[in-house]
Amino acid sequence: MQELGFKSDNASVETLGIKDAKAHWNLSPEKLAEIAIEKGQAERTSSGAIAVDTGEFTGRSPQDRFIVKDDITEDAIWWGNINIPFDPDKFDKLYNKVTEYLSGKEVYVRDAYACADPNYKTNIRVVNEYPWSNMFVYNMFLRPTEDEIKSFDPEWTVVNAPGFKADPEVDGTRQHNFAILNFKKKIALVGGTGYTGEIKKGIFSALNFILPHQKNTLSMHCSANIGKDGDTAIFFGLSGTGKTTLSADPNRKLIGDDEHGWSNENTVFNFEGGCYAKVIDLSEEKEPDIFNAIKEGALLENVVLKGDKSVDFESGAKTENTRVSYPIFHINNIAEPSIGENPKNIFFLTCDAYGVLPPISKLTPGQAAFHFISGYTAKVAGTEAGITEPVTAFSACFGAPFMPLHPTKYAEMLSHKMQESGVNVWLVNTGWSGGPYGVGSRMSLKITRALITSALEGQLDEVSYTEHEIFGLMMPTSCPNVPENVLNPKNTWEDKEAYDTKANALANAFNKNFEKFAEYANDEILSAAPKAKADA
Repeated sequence: MQELGFKSDNASVETLGIKDAKAHWNLSPEKLAEIAIEKGQAERTSSGAIAVDTGEFTGRSPQDRFIVKDDITEDAIWWGNINIPFDPDKFDKLYNKVTEYLSGKEVYVRDAYACADPNYKTNIRVVNEYPWSNMFVYNMFLRPTEDEIKSFDPEWTVVNAPGFKADPEVDGTRQHNFAILNFKKKIALVGGTGYTGEIKKGIFSALNFILPHQKNTLSMHCSANIGKDGDTAIFFGLSGTGKTTLSADPNRKLIGDDEHGWSNENTVFNFEGGCYAKVIDLSEEKEPDIFNAIKEGALLENVVLKGDKSVDFESGAKTENTRVSYPIFHINNIAEPSIGENPKNIFFLTCDAYGVLPPISKLTPGQAAFHFISGYTAKVAGTEAGITEPVTAFSACFGAPFMPLHPTKYAEMLSHKMQESGVNVWLVNTGWSGGPYGVGSRMSLKITRALITSALEGQLDEVSYTEHEIFGLMMPTSCPNVPENVLNPKNTWEDKEAYDTKANALANAFNKNFEKFAEYANDEILSAAPKAKADA
């Protein structure tokens, strides 16, 4: 077996069951891009980034994500349609088939780690079938020094074989693609899909079990930044709510844009070493940090290129989920290392397409737990096939597909940390105002930034508040640089009765969704539910 590249002396893919492979170890992103282009798997764009197509899958496949059910996981995992059990024997057989498939091939191996806080550092070895997948790993995980690689001892292993297709009847999968976590063997096995997000989310899901369950540290699907005075802010939000955009603030240093831990030592730390941003409709004017990060070393996925090799960011011809990964140092204003102290402000971002939630409201601890468990946003027409009207979407903890434990476990930890640290929690609607989607207009980014800046600078501590009659949310009556009529959403609607009808409908949807969590919630959380009319 030929081993190419810089690695520790005892490192070998043979120990993983991959025989007679030509293994490339820890190649530079420049070299990986060059190989991907030579193999016809990538194109160089006009910005210097490379562009690839991930094939059949252009997004995650939640129904094909499994967790091995064994004595570690059996009584701890919240089993169901999010965390689907997988048989240990089936895993072993499938793993052996994947390693046999990779044997004799060229593979690309990278030593990396997750968690910027040294107390939680998790070493990961990733074996990729494709060079550009390995470039993604370089971009997204934290990068050890050469000295660290010399003595590198991986705790977790990721084996990634997009070209391997499972046989569902034999292998126990749902279809030919799969992403499986084995906590006993500390292996993430990903096959049948080229979508790189499965690699990152596999490790995120593993940490979402390990940190809260075994290390009593809260893991969070959020972005985070830090101000000039060292004040940390956290932004929770589902896709399309502005999590990446709003955390990239020119006046604050970015800690990270997607996955973080909140430790008992009062640190907020990034799990990752890079950013994985959507680029549909991206422009330099709207999101200059992301736009300018797309240069040599960045990896674009499923974008359409124009004749001059520039990216047609408006095109969703291949998918609306066009993406770019880049190392965090492509952003100018970053915290180094990617760690902050206890947060002073937490923002729950929601894109309310019904236009009934306030642009900003201050939450009590009970309301914060309720809205965290709910994880609300709305999908609008064009985001998915068949959606012509806004559709409510609830994802517990603003990241249910990656949460192996029951959502109330994360909510209880968050509530405890909130009370311990005295953090302010805000609900921010980045969606519609003046009416629902199709009638009103999208909340302007300028207004949202002004509201968040005022909250961060303590200006909203000095103003009076009024209570929303249905949701019970405390709405500021004034805010610098924001028109007062915008602050109470009902004021922006011409038809007040139509507003009440929509608000009641959304409140009922919240309460219906929360029914499955109610038996686990305390009285404070239950009392934070909206007061909707049952017949609305």
